[in-house]
Amino acid sequence: MKSKNYFDEVAPEWDRLRESFFSKAVRDKALSVADVQTGHIAADIGCGTGFITEGLVQRGLKVIAVDGSEAMLSEMKQKFAGLDLIDYRLGEAGSLPIPDETVDYAFANMYLHHVEAPAEAIKEMARILKPGGMLVITDLDEHNFEFLKREHKDRWMGFSRGDIKKWLEGAGLRGATVDCVGENCCASSSCGSEKAKISIFVASGKK
Repeated sequence: MKSKNYFDEVAPEWDRLRESFFSKAVRDKALSVADVQTGHIAADIGCGTGFITEGLVQRGLKVIAVDGSEAMLSEMKQKFAGLDLIDYRLGEAGSLPIPDETVDYAFANMYLHHVEAPAEAIKEMARILKPGGMLVITDLDEHNFEFLKREHKDRWMGFSRGDIKKWLEGAGLRGATVDCVGENCCASSSCGSEKAKISIFVASGKK
């Protein structure tokens, strides 16, 4: 099963699953690092059912929400029905459906470990930023829990913070930093014999 198929399948349950994996503290940290401002435009890349988007619209930002799963976007549209601050777009990591220099912020929460080429995905997210815009990534530190690849279709078993910083700088972003969110991602294998507890990092850089 490919990653897209997995997310199509779990979309109706995703909000409940996400709550079991990590808390809203991850979102709060990401938005704090970005210092988001009302009236600006943000992209939520790999938006799922709108975990990051929810925090952004609560702060009065317009959001371009991008995901590769039609089912996830469908769930998200139902959740935010009637709200005109969100522009939903189907798209993939290597070719985001957003023009150059469009957004003030780009967020990618638990997205990078599902993409085929993380360094290229970061360059693509940097492309859509306006000059002075900020990219914020929240994702998993390196780990050795193989069941996440089997059951959750993760492509990568987390990342070294050194690699993340190198990729941000390679995308032309300034002031690249990688820090700890202070939160763990927790998951259990389907048979319950394995339990993962993985620290979450927040990385950022400005165009």
